[in-house]
Amino acid sequence: MTNHLIRFFRTKIYTALFLLCVIMLIGVIGYVIISGYSWVDAFYMTVITMTTVGFGEVVPLNEESKVFTIFLILASIVIVGYALSVITEYILSKNNLEELKHRRMQKQIDGYKNHVVVCGYGRNGKQAVKKLMAHKKAFVVIEKNKELEERLQIDGVPYIIGNANEDEVLIQAGVDRASNFISALPNDADNLFVVLSARQINNEINIISRASNESSYDKLKFAGANNVILPDNIGGNHMASLVVVPGLMEFVDNLNIVGKNNINIEEVAVEKLHTKTSGKTIKDLDLRKKTGCTVIGYKDENGDYFVNPEAELELAPNSKIIVLGRPEQIEALNAVYNID
Repeated sequence: MTNHLIRFFRTKIYTALFLLCVIMLIGVIGYVIISGYSWVDAFYMTVITMTTVGFGEVVPLNEESKVFTIFLILASIVIVGYALSVITEYILSKNNLEELKHRRMQKQIDGYKNHVVVCGYGRNGKQAVKKLMAHKKAFVVIEKNKELEERLQIDGVPYIIGNANEDEVLIQAGVDRASNFISALPNDADNLFVVLSARQINNEINIISRASNESSYDKLKFAGANNVILPDNIGGNHMASLVVVPGLMEFVDNLNIVGKNNINIEEVAVEKLHTKTSGKTIKDLDLRKKTGCTVIGYKDENGDYFVNPEAELELAPNSKIIVLGRPEQIEALNAVYNID
């Protein structure tokens, strides 16, 4: 709709400029033919007539020239007035167009539920958004720096420009109805305050926070973060692992890539696989035969993980399974069990 309005205004401006050129061309040619003016005098006479500045004629006008001048004045008033109104409307509407964009985006955000809120669109925030987009997860970015708004628009990211430290901004992003919250701000103190605010607004939300210093880890956990990520530690460990177990790390890296020929990993709540989990086991699911996916992990109702669980393991309520498969196999899993 916004692009349509921009094209509409451009069309009107081009039309106004075309009409101005046409009436000016008619004026110049008319004065040359009717009044016998030189091309320079005809152009000068046309300009002062169209702009109604009130200067005198180059030479006295005869009756034919006076009639032509009357026509030129009346036509110029209409066309110049139209051109000025179009240009003025366009200038005034630029702010309205931006406001319209924000209203439409806010309406889109207001329709989200169980989405992800990402605070900060720096290096970590961008990577998180890239992953969420690849997995087609609904999300909203909160960014304080207005200079990044153009980049957010280019990337096609739903966003809110504002300070995440303010509860109003968090509520505007739908934290009260979101399922996950990622705080990727560069300052640990800001992350701490944002985590406290988000936890106060939504006690059930899963909060993941970035931390630069190891000393901030316990503080963020105490503030309400479910997980605290130390990017520097992860980067260092990853580089060292590429030296110690390079083949294994290459395989693990492939798990994070979403592509046609790459494997993928997914976590699924058992309630989505069966309406009643009592008495059901991993073997009963038979996911390998139905979808091609392989169960590589199990998370019980207490949050404890089991790697490579036994086939006879019973699936408890509120537990999850971790499956491994190529993207098309993961899609088959989602299609069979109608997983969003």
